Amino acid sequence: FSDKYQTGIPSGSQDKVSVLDSGPEMAEPKLAVDPVATSNLSAKAPEFYPPGYNQNFNQNFTDSSFEDRCDGYLTLAEYVQDFLNHLTEQPGCFETEIEQFAETLNGWVIADEALQELVELIYQQATSVPNFSYMGARLCNYLSHHLTISPQSGNFRQLLLQRCRTEYENRDEATKGDETTRKQFHAFVLFLAELYLNLEIKGTKGQVTRAEILQEGLRELLNALFSNPVDSNLICAVKLLKLTGSVLEDAWKEKGKNDMEEVIQRIENVVLDANCSRDVKHMLLKLVELRSSNWGRVHGTTPHAEATPENDPNYFMNEPTFYTSDGVPFTAADPDYQEKYQELLEREDLFPYYEENGADLSGPGELYFDEIDDEMDPEIEEAYEKFCLESEHKRKQ
Repeated sequence: FSDKYQTGIPSGSQDKVSVLDSGPEMAEPKLAVDPVATSNLSAKAPEFYPPGYNQNFNQNFTDSSFEDRCDGYLTLAEYVQDFLNHLTEQPGCFETEIEQFAETLNGWVIADEALQELVELIYQQATSVPNFSYMGARLCNYLSHHLTISPQSGNFRQLLLQRCRTEYENRDEATKGDETTRKQFHAFVLFLAELYLNLEIKGTKGQVTRAEILQEGLRELLNALFSNPVDSNLICAVKLLKLTGSVLEDAWKEKGKNDMEEVIQRIENVVLDANCSRDVKHMLLKLVELRSSNWGRVHGTTPHAEATPENDPNYFMNEPTFYTSDGVPFTAADPDYQEKYQELLEREDLFPYYEENGADLSGPGELYFDEIDDEMDPEIEEAYEKFCLESEHKRKQ
């Protein structure tokens, strides 16, 4: 037997013992056992960190004292920027680390200049790093309620809104600027939309409301975007309305305003008159359709029965309205709907082929357009026809 194997006779294993004669005396019995597998794991191995994990930041951040947490950071900007990058890479850490971050800031941000620097760092991260606008808005909301410093120049929320106002006042110039300027402005618009949804203001009686000044600001930003209807501005407006449309409309209705109707009318005018691309016009039409369905907030009549015209009086509420050649409106609820709708589809002369900027999109030399079908998708074409008919009727009125 090899020396690395153990020796001994466990109970019930005498039949496995081999007796070796090494002389006049009997040798000690030895037991044959299987070799024991060895492991490379060690309790002294270095701690494992997943890819993208900032070891230095978390080591500093989780220490108990303020001095230890800030050890290694020479400036406030270094510490805050490191945390913002950490949140960008691992947004799931927000809930577990935001409280400690705010506590650290309360020990560091004790002067007006430091608070203004903090606001600027967060603003730049939220408007320059893709997909950080939502996380930035959540961060701003938390800090607005947990930072203790409140200098004469304004608290965190007031300074943040002042910073946003600086960009807001340049809206008309920004929408007419070059591509880089418009891109920066669009990032600001979407960050402001996230602030409107996430920034909570607590009243004297404990009630939580949204910042009304942001509501009015978003309305003016929409006006600025539609006033210069190039593709990038219109795409930004669509994103803004998809994000906040339902909340804005509810808030306006509570005040008895019909601002959303005005916005939709503005979109209809853009679709009919603006020289934007066909794809962007389709996006705008889809947005109008989304709004007509109450922004996708569908409420069923009962949890067990499917809604039908017989059991749901609001079954046709969101159905579009069409018009006959005589201008008579009809919907899917009318008995002659199929006949009238078929007649509408046969009026093809009302919908000539659309040519962008007066040029045939499928002309020679344009390889991209040569490869695609000139015909619209049936669903999109139907929606576009409905929209044109409704707009034509409204203009006649």
